Amino acid sequence: MTERHGKPIYPISVAAKLLDVHPRTLRIYEEEKLLKPARQGNKRFFSDDDIDWVKCLRKLIHEEGISIPGVKKLLELTPCWEIKNCPEEIRGQCTAFVDRVAPCWQRAGDMCRKDRNRCDQCEIFVRAMKEVEEVVAEKEK
Repeated sequence: MTERHGKPIYPISVAAKLLDVHPRTLRIYEEEKLLKPARQGNKRFFSDDDIDWVKCLRKLIHEEGISIPGVKKLLELTPCWEIKNCPEEIRGQCTAFVDRVAPCWQRAGDMCRKDRNRCDQCEIFVRAMKEVEEVVAEKEK
């Protein structure tokens, strides 16, 4: 993967064209907390990783027939402490482990997020997205 892959370089209009979707679709995914583009002022910028993730979302929704709440549930089924192999002493302090209502990337101030403003930069969130992408790719074979 190139360094540019995770760098937010596409404004919403370009990202929408690359994905052949209306910009409103990207805003809906953001409102649903399935996508967190970088922001500069009021402008959204998307990375190649974001583009790949939206392609995966579109496949899940339009080809697999999974609803947006269903996609969110799939992501919730991959707990962060399993992805990171957190030791028990850390898990005991983790709000995502103690109260499993929402995964760590949907919580403010959780200890496993290094950069609290950017889910797409969180290794836990990215790894969970990649796992969903792999499941979709396997189903296509």
